[in-house]
Amino acid sequence: MTTWTTHDIPDQTGKLAFVTGATGGLGLETALVLAGKGAEVVLAARNPVKGAEAERLIRARHPGADVRFDPLDLGDLASVAAFAERQLDAARPIDILIDNAGVMALPRRHTTQDGFETQFGVNYLAHFALTGRLLPLLIAGASRPAGARVVQLSSIAHRGGRIHLDDLNFTSGYRPFAVYQQSKLAMLMFALELQRRSDAHGWGLTSVAAHPGVARTDLVANGLGDGGDPAAWASRLFIRLFGQSSAAGALPSLMAATLPQARPGGYYGPQGFQELAGSPGPARIGSQARDEGEARRLWAESETLTGVRYG
Repeated sequence: MTTWTTHDIPDQTGKLAFVTGATGGLGLETALVLAGKGAEVVLAARNPVKGAEAERLIRARHPGADVRFDPLDLGDLASVAAFAERQLDAARPIDILIDNAGVMALPRRHTTQDGFETQFGVNYLAHFALTGRLLPLLIAGASRPAGARVVQLSSIAHRGGRIHLDDLNFTSGYRPFAVYQQSKLAMLMFALELQRRSDAHGWGLTSVAAHPGVARTDLVANGLGDGGDPAAWASRLFIRLFGQSSAAGALPSLMAATLPQARPGGYYGPQGFQELAGSPGPARIGSQARDEGEARRLWAESETLTGVRYG
C-alpha cells in the first residue's frame, strides 16, 4: 500500500479554500498545509483572538501565506447567513470548502441560538446551511479547470449512529455519544446526497467526506467533559491512549480536498487497524449512510429547520 503524505498534494496556487473551525485542531492543521501549498485560505471560526493567533502561526510557518480570519459562529444561523453574505458580496468562486468544525459528546444537553441541540446544530445543521448559502460560489468554482471540492468531516462513530427523524434535536432522552454519532452520520449522508443532487442538477461539484480516525484534538478538550455517559468517558480515555496527532488526523481531509482523481461521493480515512490511524485512503461507509430514502428525508427536514433551500 502506497503511503500518501502532504508531499503528494499538488500546487494549490490560485485556489480559494474555506475551512471551518480552522483556529485549532484538525482545521488549523488543514489550513496550514493548504496555505503552504499556495492556496488562499479563509479561517472560518468563532473566536477572533484565536483567529489572529492562527494567522500568525500560518504566516510564521509559511511566510507570504495568503490567509485571513473571517468570523463564523456555527451556533447561530444569523452568523452563518452574515458570513455567507460577505462571500456572496465578494463574488469570488470557491474552489474548496471543508466543513470541519464540530463539538463532541457534550455531557449535558445544550442548544444553539436557534434552539437546536448543540451537537446536531453545530456539527451538521449549520454546515448544511453554510454550504447551501455558498452554493452559487461553489457552482462558479466548479466551472474552473480543477472544479470545486466540498468536504464534510464525518467520523468512524457514524457507524453506530442512526437518524432520529422523529426527534433530531433529542428533546427527550439525551445521550451525549448517541447524539454525536447521529451528527456525524448526518454529515456523511449529506456528502453523499449533495453529490447525487449535484449530478441531478448539473452543479458540477465533487462532494466527498473524510474522517480523522482517532486524533488528539480540541474536540476532545471541548466536549466529553466530566461525567457524561460511559461511552463518552471510554472514548476520552481511548483517544488519550491511542490517538494520533492532529497533523496525522488532518491527512484524510487534505486527501479528500486535493486528490486530483478523488471519486465523487467518496469517503477517506486512515488505513490502519479499524481505520483508527495510519496513512489516508478510501474509508468504509456504514450501511445506514447509504440509505437514499433516509437521506432525502433528512435533507427535506434540514431545509425546513434552517430555512436554507438548495433550489
